[in-house]
Amino acid sequence: MTFEVIPAVDMRNGKCVQLVQGIPGSEMISLDDPVAVAKDWISQGARTLHLIDLDGAIEGKRQNAPLIERIVKECKPIGAEIQVGGGIRSFKDAADLLERGADRVILSTAAIKNPDIVKELADSFGSKHVNVALDSRDGKVSIEGWKKQSEHTAVEMGIKFENLGAGSLLFTNIDTEGLMQGVNTRPTEELVNSVNIPVIASGGVTSLDDLISIRNTGAVAVVVGSALYTGKFTLTEAINTIIQEL
Repeated sequence: MTFEVIPAVDMRNGKCVQLVQGIPGSEMISLDDPVAVAKDWISQGARTLHLIDLDGAIEGKRQNAPLIERIVKECKPIGAEIQVGGGIRSFKDAADLLERGADRVILSTAAIKNPDIVKELADSFGSKHVNVALDSRDGKVSIEGWKKQSEHTAVEMGIKFENLGAGSLLFTNIDTEGLMQGVNTRPTEELVNSVNIPVIASGGVTSLDDLISIRNTGAVAVVVGSALYTGKFTLTEAINTIIQEL
């Protein structure tokens, strides 16, 4: 699998935003039309879109569901895979998204609180459609929009969810997320070396060199938000950098 750079389309109150450390009110970017943003990423070469309903993640209500449905309907036919997270609290929530065309659902709080949901979804839809997000702060997995800390490490949870049937993991290093100060690759590498399923990395990417550092951990992809939205580099430059390094 070729290493992939995946642009984030994070939605809050109907807009495409970028938060600092996931804190409401810290928007550094706020764009009015998430659907247009998603299409623009595809025009620049994105093969996968990372859609997050921040209202759902923070408040447990999937307020941006209509926007996500539009993006799925309008972007899949032009060549993009869609992975969706944020506010998926039940089997029904996840099943609804998959039945409406999402390629992967990203479970976080629901999986930590009710791990069996991972097995149920994998059994019903196939492992490749089930991703579990492990958002780590100070070495422990955070839940409920990063407002609460669990007692579990990403490695512990990664192994558990692989055994339950997750097809991939999304590892976000909250300690570096949104700060635009570069990446810390060690936690990602530890998780990659502990599981046999693909790991997608996220958190802190600031430069093209950071992309290479993440790829060298063995991760299959990296989700990039703030660096793209603030013009640190373009998606085309990111894709070309990966190609040149192969």
